[in-house]
Amino acid sequence: MTVSDFDSFLTELPKCEHHVHLEGTLSPELLIDLAKRNNIKLPEEHPPTIEALYDRYSKFSCLQDFLDHYYVGMSVLIYEKDFEDLAYNYFVKAHQDGVHHAEVFFDPQAHLERGIKLTDVVSGITKARTRAESDFGITTKLIMCFLRHIPSSDALTTLHAAVPHITTGHITGIGLDSSELGFPPHLFKEAYATARELNLELNYTAHAGEEGDHTYVLGALDDLKVERIDHGIRSADDDATLKRLAANNTLLTVCPMSNLKLRAVKSIGDIPLRKFLEYGVPFSINSDDPAYFGGYILDNYKEVHKHFNFDLATWIKIAENNIHGSWINQDRKDVLLARVADVRKKYIHLA
Repeated sequence: MTVSDFDSFLTELPKCEHHVHLEGTLSPELLIDLAKRNNIKLPEEHPPTIEALYDRYSKFSCLQDFLDHYYVGMSVLIYEKDFEDLAYNYFVKAHQDGVHHAEVFFDPQAHLERGIKLTDVVSGITKARTRAESDFGITTKLIMCFLRHIPSSDALTTLHAAVPHITTGHITGIGLDSSELGFPPHLFKEAYATARELNLELNYTAHAGEEGDHTYVLGALDDLKVERIDHGIRSADDDATLKRLAANNTLLTVCPMSNLKLRAVKSIGDIPLRKFLEYGVPFSINSDDPAYFGGYILDNYKEVHKHFNFDLATWIKIAENNIHGSWINQDRKDVLLARVADVRKKYIHLA
């Protein structure tokens, strides 16, 4: 077995991405292009060139440092076509990386507070999703996230504004993101409960256990009644939390390169993936905000393999858990599971 053999296997392994923020796929190239196209003057302290942006993005000191740049970058997204270009560019890269199904996040409040129409945001992303399925066969879901740092009452307003897009099936999930510390899940209990009271066909997730400790994970499970946990790496600090996640087959959407870049861990090898496997906690590997963290999903797979050297059977199990944890019907799951089986058969010599 050579490194190139396993790289080929990881490239071909069918992937489901569950934790990627479309606004976080805004590459420096597209950011600069849209700033010019939309006549947006960026702050004077903002890196002025593509090269300077890449350099600055390599030096984030913490989550808030990243978020400060993330929201400035978002300011270039104005029109429906901007959001279509943003999303489609991600799907092109995802296809190249072997993604067959993607459940993507977007932050409606960050656009609404800038005076952008929600219809333009959702319509642009929906056009890109339609193109991606036609061009690459990628199935997709769209998850709207509430921003923790904005008062929870605004989440309710945003939810009601999104109802027309939920009833058409263009938005199929609710999430919670942004700065975690100081904003525990229970603050958004009413927003999640209201979504359920509206009898909307939605799935539910939340960022928890990245900066915050395992109690944030428990809060997301108990107060928000989520089906998945985004990040969740601090779950490993509490055996009872791990056992609960395993018993309920709750998927953690782990983002290794993001955890490293934002200094949640000192090394990707410190992410408790082996402990999750030991306890039977399913997890997927994702890219989070890849334009800012220097790696898309295949880069994350390769970094995990470099640090953990998982064998073929473990990678197949991870891929299968990706599929089982996706919010798709059983027929689509069966198709993707069959593709994983085909790749396993092709690369069985690596076992």
